[in-house]
Amino acid sequence: MKSIIFICLFSTYFGFTQTLLKPDRVFDGKEMNDNWVVLVEGNKITYTGKVNGVTLPNNTTEVELAGTTLMPGIIEGHSHVLLHPYNETDWNDQVLKESPVERAVRGTVHVKNSLLAGVTTMRDLGAEGAGYTDVYLKKTIEEGIIDGPRLLVAGPAIVATGAYGPKGFHDGVTVPLGAEPASGVDQCIETVRRQMGNGADLIKIYADYRWTPGTDSQPTFLQQEIDAMVATAKSAGKYVVAHAGTPEGMKRAILGGVETIEHGDGGTPEIFKMMKEKGIGLCPTLAAGDAITQYQGWNKGTDPEPERIQQKRKSFKMALDSGVQIVFGGDVGVFTHGENYREMELMVDYGMKPLDVLKSATSDNASMFHLNHLGSLKQGFLADIIAVKGNPAQDISAVKNVSFVMKDGVIYKD
Repeated sequence: MKSIIFICLFSTYFGFTQTLLKPDRVFDGKEMNDNWVVLVEGNKITYTGKVNGVTLPNNTTEVELAGTTLMPGIIEGHSHVLLHPYNETDWNDQVLKESPVERAVRGTVHVKNSLLAGVTTMRDLGAEGAGYTDVYLKKTIEEGIIDGPRLLVAGPAIVATGAYGPKGFHDGVTVPLGAEPASGVDQCIETVRRQMGNGADLIKIYADYRWTPGTDSQPTFLQQEIDAMVATAKSAGKYVVAHAGTPEGMKRAILGGVETIEHGDGGTPEIFKMMKEKGIGLCPTLAAGDAITQYQGWNKGTDPEPERIQQKRKSFKMALDSGVQIVFGGDVGVFTHGENYREMELMVDYGMKPLDVLKSATSDNASMFHLNHLGSLKQGFLADIIAVKGNPAQDISAVKNVSFVMKDGVIYKD
């Protein structure tokens, strides 16, 4: 690894970098291709195809990746880089007892672990009580201070006044909240504008939530409030995603024009049909529910599947049957950063074809997130490339075994 990095840095200093990557096969973001190679010059891909179809520039470094599948870097659709697993510290205590400084330090470890696991781009959907710390993590990655994926950040997220936590305190106690509250059209517009001005790449809203701890989720924002937030974001060239799990919360978010629904546990065929017609993606976050259920005492593989898991299987199948675009995103942070692959394994276990999962985690997510030069291995695209041992189109668990990571033409793991 050190010798390859040295060659890349040496070449960069003198104004040239050429690297030929030689795996067993290449997944280009759409299909699997045997005996292909990929040529990278600088931070861009300049050739993909059979080795006999490329003319190598002088001083090209050839990297042998025998036994591997080369593929675009994974694009994680739902993460929380400032959270760590709830079986280590529950969510309330992370928000109330861990300072933003401590959480930022943890975040530097989290983003590096995800990068080394093959995640080269992440959408962070809420700092969960740490303000705009995710914005500054993004900045330090971009400035080369720390290693991590490209980040798309939402900042604090927006909740209806009174709907979010931490909760359970008497009315004389004021505690930090895990998101920014807003009520009324004017305040909702103001909050979206403030968050965008503070560096949010996108806006996350909570279309439903538990008004009191332990109760079922109910819709939160009124339709006109959601409409106003989406219109405000769109006018600035940004977009809105919605946490939503109830049919009514999902319906309001869909009618309001959000681009993705996060979770969607209570989706119905009618709701998913609406999403399909409007081109709205579903990020099902299967791994989060799986992890939380285990934290609550489910012995996976031994005990019968709890009702929550059975319901998730049903709703995911409905979504697949509807043809709605499935957004890869596991809600990592609820479980361990760097184990992002758990969502892919569950997507297959719940009925999705491995090749479709690979598309979801690469080219489909790139399209959904407006990343025009990421998610595919083709000429002119940015060189975010990973290699995994084995063939993930045959066994999705191969994505656990990431042996090579390149982001923006720089090798981070070999």
